[in-house]
Amino acid sequence: MTDKKELQKLFKQHYRQMYRLATILLHDDAESKDVVHDIFVRLLDSHIDLKEDTAESYLLTSVRNRCLNVVRSRHIQERMVHLYLLDLDTTIMPTEHFEEELRALYKGIDQLEPHIYRDIIVQHFREGITFKEIATRLGVSETTVYKHLRHALSQLRTHLKNQ
Repeated sequence: MTDKKELQKLFKQHYRQMYRLATILLHDDAESKDVVHDIFVRLLDSHIDLKEDTAESYLLTSVRNRCLNVVRSRHIQERMVHLYLLDLDTTIMPTEHFEEELRALYKGIDQLEPHIYRDIIVQHFREGITFKEIATRLGVSETTVYKHLRHALSQLRTHLKNQ
C-alpha cells in the first residue's frame, strides 16, 4: 500500500479491533501491539491495495494468522527448552574430569557434520545469539534452527558417550 493517508485511516479505524483480537489470542499486551504494528508495516512496504469493503476482514485475518504463528513459535521454543533441560547432566564431577569433558566437548563441536550444526551451536551457546537472530543470519526459519540444534546435540551426546 503506497498511500500513507489511506493507511493512517485504516490504522485509526481498525487498530482497536485488531489489538483486541491479538490480545485475546496471545494474552500479552506488548506482543499484541507488535503483531498489529507488524501487519501495518508489511502493508506499508507491500503493494497490496485494500478495498474498504474487504479491509476489515483482511486485517483481522492477518492478525489471526500472525498470532497463530507466534503461538506456534512459542510452543516450539518451549519444547526445545524442555528437551534441552532434559539433556543436561546434573552430576557433579571432580575438576580434573571436568577439563577432560570440556576438551571432549570442544572436539565434538569441531567434528559436527554438517557444518551448519557447528555454526548454530557456536552462535547460540558461545556467542549467546538468539534462535531468531541465527535464523536471520543463516537465511532459514527458526524451526529449522531448532531442528538443526536438536540433531547437533544428539551428535554431541553420542560423541561424548563414546569418549
